[in-house]
Amino acid sequence: MNNQENIVILGIESSCDDTSAAVIQNGVIKSNEVAGQAVHKAYGGVVPELASRAHQQNIIPVVDQAIKKAQISRDEISAIAFTRGPGLLGSLLVGTSFAKGFALASGIPLIEINHLQGHVLAHFIKENENDESQPQFPFLCLLVSGGNSQIIIVRDYLDMEVIGQTIDDAAGEAFDKCAKVIGLPYPGGPLIDKLAREGNPEAFKFSEPKIPGLDYSFSGLKTSFLYFIRDNIQDNPDFIEENKSDICASIQHTIIKVLMAKLKRAAKETGIKEIAVAGGVSANSGLREALQKEAEKRDWKLHIPKFDYTTDNAAMIAITGYYKYQKGEFVGQDVAPFARMVINND
Repeated sequence: MNNQENIVILGIESSCDDTSAAVIQNGVIKSNEVAGQAVHKAYGGVVPELASRAHQQNIIPVVDQAIKKAQISRDEISAIAFTRGPGLLGSLLVGTSFAKGFALASGIPLIEINHLQGHVLAHFIKENENDESQPQFPFLCLLVSGGNSQIIIVRDYLDMEVIGQTIDDAAGEAFDKCAKVIGLPYPGGPLIDKLAREGNPEAFKFSEPKIPGLDYSFSGLKTSFLYFIRDNIQDNPDFIEENKSDICASIQHTIIKVLMAKLKRAAKETGIKEIAVAGGVSANSGLREALQKEAEKRDWKLHIPKFDYTTDNAAMIAITGYYKYQKGEFVGQDVAPFARMVINND
């Protein structure tokens, strides 16, 4: 492919409850629009049927805004990249159907994207043409989100290997479920982070899972937290309110300790000192501080994404599409979304 070619990718992300569209031109971000869905807060979690309906309402205005903000015309778009999975099937169907229709009407290629791969490649989104802050290959990426906790060796843009992953709940789920136990509204992870800043991380101890190798487990921790709260409420009905900041600081400290232990082991075993973090939980201030501390101690070169690229967003889908476009990795109109996908099979 001619390196001088002007490559403009429109990215579509609709895997969960955020409808997002972004435009990337030759690797440089031109727009990244996101429409959230407040409707789920009343239910304490994402309701799939409501999510897919909201995507249907949001997708055309969001795409229109992304194209206008990028100051391009539809005719300039080289290809459209969309999240094929993993995610909520109804939500993915909306994005997939829109992308197929847009590609067909515009006569441009269609590019399927693994949402998890997108999180990793968010590190390669350039803010301008002179931006050279991207990780060097190979690097280790700790991918931590609501549904996934993985350690990945990234050898090239599209060459990734998962060397450790959760065998049950993900770190993000642990945050949200523990938040729910103490009465915090959804999404609880950011609220735990906020309250934890005012608390003592050593105030309470929780059992840490003993899982061999580089895999994670958070279900036992979640259960021990539930029993801890239950037992203390029996002794003192006001226990949560009187100790909320310390509870949040302690559970956050434990989750981060578990994440960091496996990452340190992976870095030692592989000898890789180029370390990145991605996914929604990478916005957590406690995790960022822990990573910074270990990076200084172990001489890691650390890469933490901008907050805009930690949660679900179409910029990460568009940048992945950019690299797939250069390799000619396109799909046909018969493509269907998958609720479950893994990086190794991508």
